Amino acid sequence: MRENSRRHAIVKDVRRAAVPLAMLLAIALPGVAQDRTPTDPYRARRHDMVARQIAAEGVIHAATLEALRAVPRHEFVPVELRERAYGDHPLPIGLGQTISQPYVVAYMTELIAPRPGQRVLEVGTGSGYQAAVLAEIGCDVYTMEIFEALAVNARKRLTRLGYGAVRVRHGDGHVGWPEAAPFDAILVTAAASYIPPALIAQLKPRGRIIIPVGSVYGVQHLILVEKQADGTTRTRQLLPVRFVPLLSGLR
Repeated sequence: MRENSRRHAIVKDVRRAAVPLAMLLAIALPGVAQDRTPTDPYRARRHDMVARQIAAEGVIHAATLEALRAVPRHEFVPVELRERAYGDHPLPIGLGQTISQPYVVAYMTELIAPRPGQRVLEVGTGSGYQAAVLAEIGCDVYTMEIFEALAVNARKRLTRLGYGAVRVRHGDGHVGWPEAAPFDAILVTAAASYIPPALIAQLKPRGRIIIPVGSVYGVQHLILVEKQADGTTRTRQLLPVRFVPLLSGLR
């Protein structure tokens, strides 16, 4: 839910190297998302955000780009920060948590290659923005948040904005959501020191997990986990990032 507000040169170098992977995962879907707020005064900023911060940086998955053009990001940040909602940086949302910068949301979304009808688990609801992006694509979204206040507010916000089908749970992401499993993809937005075994167990064969792994005080990397048909897993190390830690115990 939080990463460095300014990417270092090494991140940009790794990003360029990751473009071929993004191209392999790209799905040429017709327009799935629809802009829910065509008269919204922030619409032009949203489209500019996608063009300059996301597409220009190598994200090419059509459904992801369309969803980011459609979801009103400014609704997922505190009112006093709305004018900064479409900048290339994370923003605080309370309780020491943040909404990730737009590029990171897009990059992580593209990596799981989402498509309509997929069942996706998100660990780390935050303000609900990532869940809304997945729902806009047409995924069947389950999202977990360890801070009860954030979970309650995200549920209300998602419902108000037309994403009421998203299931929101106040829970510990280390244990996942076993009764809703198996999932086609799992997206974790907080850094773990290891990949929780429960999440791997709840992933379908041929499914993907994208998760930041590393120390809160040291280097973290986004890790892509791909589960094979026989249940074994293959992992790839991607971008260096900076996220808040994946906590245990409900707050």
